[in-house]
Amino acid sequence: MSESAVNALEAYADPGRLPPTQAGRLARLLGLDDTEHLDDVALARKVAAGLPTRAVSALEDVLGSWRLAGRLASEATLRRHRKSRRPLSRAHSERTYELGRVVDAVARAFRGDVARIDDFLTRPHPLLDGESPLDMATSSSAGADSVLKLVLRAEAGVAV
Repeated sequence: MSESAVNALEAYADPGRLPPTQAGRLARLLGLDDTEHLDDVALARKVAAGLPTRAVSALEDVLGSWRLAGRLASEATLRRHRKSRRPLSRAHSERTYELGRVVDAVARAFRGDVARIDDFLTRPHPLLDGESPLDMATSSSAGADSVLKLVLRAEAGVAV
């Protein structure tokens, strides 16, 4: 992880350093502009129109590019989009957004503890049929929802 990526996660230790809304936090994680004023509708429109490739790069910085290689978009697709300066397709944007939601939830749950965030995301989990939360979250939007529900259960005090 790069130093800026670690700082992005460590910011979750102090909620006062974060944008107050989920849309703002996601925009910051994804390296989007105007994170303080972005609302849910504006973020939804950005995802539908196609996120910039820097959104994938931002998540690669946080999680490690080797962990995300080919999961959100193929390397060839990313190269083409970067070279032509086109946004990602809607499908690639939605995958990126869904993983951003998971990273945001996990970072909040572990209050920016980078080691615990990394361990949770990469360790196989019995409630996910032995898959890691990262594998499950990048498999589909339903997979990301499964991980989010797992995190919510843990925050509510239900044994996970």
